[in-house]
Amino acid sequence: MSDSVNSFYNSIEDVESVKQATLIDLFVYHLTVETGVEVVTPKMVDECFCACDLTPPKRTATHLSEGVKSRPQKFIRMGGGYKLQRHMREALSKQLGAEKIVAQTSATLRGIEHKLAEGATKSFLKETIDCFEAGANRATIVMAWILAMDHLFAYILAHRLAEFNAALAKSSDKSVKVKVIAQRDDFTEMKESKFIEFCRAAKIISNDVRKILDQKLETRNSSAHPSGVSITKTKVIDFVEDLVENVVMKYKV
Repeated sequence: MSDSVNSFYNSIEDVESVKQATLIDLFVYHLTVETGVEVVTPKMVDECFCACDLTPPKRTATHLSEGVKSRPQKFIRMGGGYKLQRHMREALSKQLGAEKIVAQTSATLRGIEHKLAEGATKSFLKETIDCFEAGANRATIVMAWILAMDHLFAYILAHRLAEFNAALAKSSDKSVKVKVIAQRDDFTEMKESKFIEFCRAAKIISNDVRKILDQKLETRNSSAHPSGVSITKTKVIDFVEDLVENVVMKYKV
């Protein structure tokens, strides 16, 4: 939670001048709208303050309770916690403005990061998301692609090497110089498009995953070289989500 709530906090305009009571409302917004929590407790809100190195208010529970009775109503009490009243949610969304796009996508990516076990893959994804939050859209795409490819290399070496080498042996493509894969570096002796082709021929990946990889490879190619193609944040979030969910999370090493 620490990374996502800090990204959210940093996206708030003139955050240093925002009152504690308003921050409570905003943290409820972050937890329920951005991270998908159904309802929040005072403790959860206080943890947001702590994650941002802020002293939690003494009146968090009272503020939430009073918000149920206020006019206009701020919160709805349900299931042992609180959620935003509809008009309050919409008002906060407008207040947060365009910068919320960055925070929302960052929060989504951080959510994916937290699904991974500790290790090199999670650390690499963290650096990838750091690039996104710094506005380096092209770098984010390149790093996410490297992450997905390296993960597939590791998966094949650990679980499906015989099948991959069998498919490789049947190839008559003279552009593919390597004849057998024995170690990770051997994969780099072929084009990535060919690697994807062999993965499909060996039935290591499904046809749907092949289509995703072919599409993402085109995006990576457009991003990795100077071009007039615009790489939007929407495209980046789709790119990273697709690769992590359909490759990294699907094929367990």
